[in-house]
Amino acid sequence: MKPIRFGTDGWRAIIARDFTFANLSRVVEGTARWLRQRYNAPKVALGYDCRFMASEFAEAAAQQLASHGIKVYLSPTFVSTPMVSLTTVQHQTHLGIVLTASHNPPSYLGYKLKASYGGPAPVSLLQEIEAFIPPEPVEVPEAWEDYLRERQIEIYDMEALYQNYIKNRFDLKALASLPYRIGFDAMHGAGQRIFPKLLPSVYAFRCSYNPSFGGVNPEPIPKNLGDFAQFIREKNLDFGFVLDGDADRIGMMGPKGTYIDAHHIILLVLHYLVRYRGMKGRVILSLSCATRVGEYARKQGLPVEITPVGFKYIAERMQEAGDTLLGAEESGGIALPSHLPERDGTYAALLILQMLYETGKALTALIEEIHEVVGPFAVDRLDWHLPEARKQEALRRLAQNPPDRFAGRSVERIDTTDGFKLHLADGSAIMFRASGTEPLLRIYTEAETAAQASALLTAGQEWVMSG
Repeated sequence: MKPIRFGTDGWRAIIARDFTFANLSRVVEGTARWLRQRYNAPKVALGYDCRFMASEFAEAAAQQLASHGIKVYLSPTFVSTPMVSLTTVQHQTHLGIVLTASHNPPSYLGYKLKASYGGPAPVSLLQEIEAFIPPEPVEVPEAWEDYLRERQIEIYDMEALYQNYIKNRFDLKALASLPYRIGFDAMHGAGQRIFPKLLPSVYAFRCSYNPSFGGVNPEPIPKNLGDFAQFIREKNLDFGFVLDGDADRIGMMGPKGTYIDAHHIILLVLHYLVRYRGMKGRVILSLSCATRVGEYARKQGLPVEITPVGFKYIAERMQEAGDTLLGAEESGGIALPSHLPERDGTYAALLILQMLYETGKALTALIEEIHEVVGPFAVDRLDWHLPEARKQEALRRLAQNPPDRFAGRSVERIDTTDGFKLHLADGSAIMFRASGTEPLLRIYTEAETAAQASALLTAGQEWVMSG
């Protein structure tokens, strides 16, 4: 059988092709053997998202872990990834396991591991567990009722834990008093219940169980949000929040369904913490974040670190550095160690609402305050399904013969922390990177205007095809 490897964010595969009960038994076996080697009485928190057969896969995983004498806290229903992470911390389990494929197409399912501190497991830990994964499936005896009776498997309400935690951290009545009509799009994902529970006045959209996600990938990017934009216009809403499939990442739509990119969302949270709360600390960003995010932090006197793409790298640096204010990535993942070293779309949305409540300012006014610091900017991104040979040729050219001019601008420097990010003379940038979870070449651009960012994206495609 194929070797199983953890990519940018865990192991992901297509259901029934590679994500099978047989292959899951191999991954779980590797996890169990690692736990048994490390701990005398290992414990795990285990949750799952809204994907096809996710609950059945989770029960199989729980039973296999229990057969190794591992205590399992199992969610009775689908939950968000941050809920599993919070349970991991609150119950001091040795790992958190989430069966989720996050924003990937509906045909995918995945296996994420959370370290005991509630953030993505570091690369070193993943490599250790990989080494324990057997080459063949493992047969597990049926003993579900026995494990429940012995409380080796404990059905545990992770959503209730999370809801109570949030109620102790935010004045939800105050946030509900905001004079705005607020939309919420769960994209049929795992955050569909919690946000309307916390703020019942929101106008809910795609908040129902649908493992096909309505035929749209549960990723909060413009091409997937046309229906929500129409909903915002029809309901005359002021703005709306969007969560991805496992609710760890956030997106936003402004008035009339205008898209607010993740970089501006990160800056809104950072602006609130620094300007209005007077907080300080390290800012850790993935390379694909707009350069303006790091520029804003530096202008506030904050140290900035850049990591490869993948939140596990940010989480690992958070643990090492110990003085981090915020970690963030281009795809809408924002983490505050004061909460969890974990992305949490719901928490980020509530922080933005709290910012609006405390400042009394409109969203557009707060964005203008950010632009006063770093200037206006726009971003664009292409997820490009390319033949493997073409993708590899483009990456080879960037490595061996990088351009000194691009789209009529001189290339000032190239950052190879992850892929290739070309910083251009006018302050714009273009980045090429192979996806770690899908067969894609991703191209990211940043410029002063949306038209310029789009034109730079086109130039990037032309450059790839010219080789």
